[in-house]
Amino acid sequence: MDGKNKFVSPFYRPWMTTYGAAAPAGGSNKGLKGIVAGGITGGIEICITYPTEYVKTQIQLDEKAGARKYNGILDCVKKTVKSHGIFGLYRGLSVLLYGSIPKSAVRFGAFEALSTQISGGSGELTATQRVLCGLGAGVSEAILAVTPMETVKVKFINDQRLEKPRFKGFFHGTSIIIKEQGISGVYQGLMPTILKQGTNQAIRFYVMGALKNLYKGDDPNKPVPKLLVGVFGMAAGAASVYGNTPLDVVKTRMQGLEAHKYKSTVDCMVQIWKKEGPTAFYKGTVPRLSRVCLDVGITFMIYDSFMDLFKKVWP
Repeated sequence: MDGKNKFVSPFYRPWMTTYGAAAPAGGSNKGLKGIVAGGITGGIEICITYPTEYVKTQIQLDEKAGARKYNGILDCVKKTVKSHGIFGLYRGLSVLLYGSIPKSAVRFGAFEALSTQISGGSGELTATQRVLCGLGAGVSEAILAVTPMETVKVKFINDQRLEKPRFKGFFHGTSIIIKEQGISGVYQGLMPTILKQGTNQAIRFYVMGALKNLYKGDDPNKPVPKLLVGVFGMAAGAASVYGNTPLDVVKTRMQGLEAHKYKSTVDCMVQIWKKEGPTAFYKGTVPRLSRVCLDVGITFMIYDSFMDLFKKVWP
């Protein structure tokens, strides 16, 4: 038919040309590749970095208002190893391991899907677009994976601080929480988590993209060495730590066993400010900085490696 009366199949669906079987080869499955590569990356990364996450959470929960158990990072490590052995630093790992894989999968899958849609399939993003895609990725992971995972993790670690811990493992602890508090018991602190993860990923993807573009200069196809990707990732992680540690502290308090003390996210912030002062919002910054820099550097380095591999073996 002519251009004015072009035949359109009744089976045609516009979204299929972007995401479905009718999409161009290579571009349609970038989101799926991001999910797979992200999931693998998340599992590897958490096994490497968990001890620093454990120490960070212990320090943040060691409130000034209560009886303090630790006099710093090294004291926390020393007492934990003395009481539970070196593997004591890995208590609660199963919780994060079960959650880290879907969290990373959702984050990178969402980012790849959003960037593909916003860029029209070219993958080239402006600074503003990269921030928005990172924000969307962070919000997605907060709702679908991070909030329940982090809530159970904080409750699990908090439980281990008791003289007689109740939780025997991930599934046992989760079942007790749901039995006593309902499904909302594993979904506490949603809003601060959304704020934290959204700003986290917005900052990280922006910094990573900016540093990569700076290195590539006028050649957008110039490959970035994986070790340099790791360094860029560490810089992105450091930027995110200083940007949202206060939100991380509030999120941790809202998801702890004593979350009932706070009426809302704002009430939690007000109580921390009144009882502990403004410096309390940066508790755990040093252990978090070391963990996040290592975490983000490793994550981007592994993720980029898998995506490069997928370009060769997964058309």
